[in-house]
Amino acid sequence: MWDFEQGEVLAFDKPLHWTSFDLVAKIRYKLCHRLGKKKLKVGHSGTLDPLATGVVIICTGKKTKLIEQLQYDVKEYVATLQLGATTPSYDMEKEVDATYPTAHITRELIDQTIPQFIGEQWQVPPIFSAVQINGKRAYEFARKGEQVELKPKLLVIDEIEVLAFDKGTMQLTIRVVCSKGTYIRALARDIGERLGSGAYLTALRRTRVGNIRVEDCLTIDRFLEQLNADS
Repeated sequence: MWDFEQGEVLAFDKPLHWTSFDLVAKIRYKLCHRLGKKKLKVGHSGTLDPLATGVVIICTGKKTKLIEQLQYDVKEYVATLQLGATTPSYDMEKEVDATYPTAHITRELIDQTIPQFIGEQWQVPPIFSAVQINGKRAYEFARKGEQVELKPKLLVIDEIEVLAFDKGTMQLTIRVVCSKGTYIRALARDIGERLGSGAYLTALRRTRVGNIRVEDCLTIDRFLEQLNADS
């Protein structure tokens, strides 16, 4: 039996097009209604972009104190990159703004390039991100077309491997195990630059946070079913 006020740590498979805050807000609303309360602490550990799916950890009640600690868990992603083009957001949120030749791209070149990203990396976050700049989110400047300089951040990529490459479509699928603060969109940008072809994300799934795998996560529909069954 769940005790949401004393605190629970729940793992969800975030749906496509939902923000992490959407998931938190939905759960908070349903729990407050269930418990007959106006307020309940609910928070998440590690934001996922709306165009990404996969593991998001939700903490309730007194367990929200664990959020900061949980944010440092290693994360694993499966990402699909479109080579030969870029977008301002480094994913499909924005339209393609430039295209590049890809005739030189081979599996051999990819296999030589990808391992270069293992270890400590300095990464410039995407301008379309929640990074704070002078008290404002970076995406607020980006959406107004304002240019701002984002400082590179040190992160660690523990593992990165090629899962698939389709030379016909120029789509590359990779698995990445990395530290807190890694933007896979920015990694796609950097891989595209290193390959000389440009790249942006077409799909992203967070498959693991710490020891929690996506196949062990609740869907929001399953959670609501269990919540109703327990009431």
